[in-house]
Amino acid sequence: MTVFNWQFALEHVPEVLKGVPITLLIAVVAILIGSALGLAMALARIYKVRVLHEVIAAFVSFIRGTPLLVQLYVFFYGVPVVVDWLNESWALGWDAHSVSPLFYAFVVYSLNAAAYTTEIFRASINSIPGGQMEACHSVGMTTWQGLRRVIFPQMIIMALPNMGNIFINLIKSTSLAFAVKVVEILAISKMLANQGYNFLEMYLVAAVVYWIICILLEVLFHVTEKRLSLYKKKEITV
Repeated sequence: MTVFNWQFALEHVPEVLKGVPITLLIAVVAILIGSALGLAMALARIYKVRVLHEVIAAFVSFIRGTPLLVQLYVFFYGVPVVVDWLNESWALGWDAHSVSPLFYAFVVYSLNAAAYTTEIFRASINSIPGGQMEACHSVGMTTWQGLRRVIFPQMIIMALPNMGNIFINLIKSTSLAFAVKVVEILAISKMLANQGYNFLEMYLVAAVVYWIICILLEVLFHVTEKRLSLYKKKEITV
């Protein structure tokens, strides 16, 4: 019977923690870019922009209906093939094979976040009474001014709980990035485990690290939600 090697696990915790910055970087970049794209796509769907409305609906359906790991593989192995074809057809001279795997992770995770934030923002905006925008127009505001000054602040408060869940899920799903050669928490744990075949020890360390990060984020989002809700109540009282 194999004995769990606590010494091996504890000794390699600092090395596993070296992957935390990459894990956080992927998630932060994804939520920032994904939120910006998601908001733009949500508005395009709400205002039913011709052609874009249907394209965005198909994009959201595809991303939400396919596994993230498959998306990583398709992008990581598919983009170089497409670039090589373009090079042969148009003599462009692009070199997709020298692109950092981290770049592919940024793109895929950002697109994935965009698909989910699109629906969150769309639902949040649609839940705000339409009379508020009419009131904005009645006092001389443009549609963009009404969105920026009245609609978006309310949307952020309503969307924050779901956005927190998406960010935490992004943190956990970065563990799939090792499949496209990104060296993050799980990739480091796997490499260390291969050294002494201590897979249980290192995967447990990785699990605890992810768990602690998620707990800290849950606390952060809870405090933020509480403060925003107090601000909203104060605003209503005034």
